[in-house]
Amino acid sequence: MNSRFVGIPELLEVPSVAVVIDVMRAFTVAAWAFAQGAEKIVLAESLDDALALKAGHPDWVALKDGPPAPGFDAVNSPGMLRSMDLDGRTVVQKTTAGTVGALAVKDASLVLCASFVVAEATARVLRARESDDVTFVVTGEDGRADEDLACAQYIARRAAEADADAVAEGRAGTVAAEFLRRAADSRAATELAEGVRQGVHPDDVALCLELDRFSFAMVAALEGPLMVLRRVNVVPGVHQSG
Repeated sequence: MNSRFVGIPELLEVPSVAVVIDVMRAFTVAAWAFAQGAEKIVLAESLDDALALKAGHPDWVALKDGPPAPGFDAVNSPGMLRSMDLDGRTVVQKTTAGTVGALAVKDASLVLCASFVVAEATARVLRARESDDVTFVVTGEDGRADEDLACAQYIARRAAEADADAVAEGRAGTVAAEFLRRAADSRAATELAEGVRQGVHPDDVALCLELDRFSFAMVAALEGPLMVLRRVNVVPGVHQSG
């Protein structure tokens, strides 16, 4: 498997297979939304679009980056979202980087959205697909966010493992340690921990660094005019809690 690691501004052509990474926090939050029962997540183009979708579907749950705002039900924080009951609900998500990256590759034949909490499941989808070329979209800081790059490199490594099952069963934590350390030392982790960003729960960084917490991958695809993210169960036996 040939892997490319690019920032959103470097997406000059539509990739065949894209893995969009946002560790802190969009696609950790999305995974938690599914764990809390969400049926699907609509990725909004803008805050206005998110509010319009919410207005047209009052039962949908709209969330955004930053502090709480009128019209939105939640903020982009896994620590806050984990206490919400989203059973059967549709979530509308608009973030600064993650949703932008997914929408930038909406015409790819396969779009996976990922973070550390769904890393192994994502790698298994790539192994099953047997893709020759995979583009990893590093969404944070125009492709320079080390937490996203570390996660992308880890998933690429896992997707290329010859003895994938053995690693998954016994050595995944060891293999991942350096990648997780880079993410923990990243600018985003520091800003979240120090309260530089708004709409943050004290547990957010730790939750973003939980390797393989969930046993599903997240696949985004166009459904009519909307880019919709759905969960795909692919890894039996991986610890999952909601």
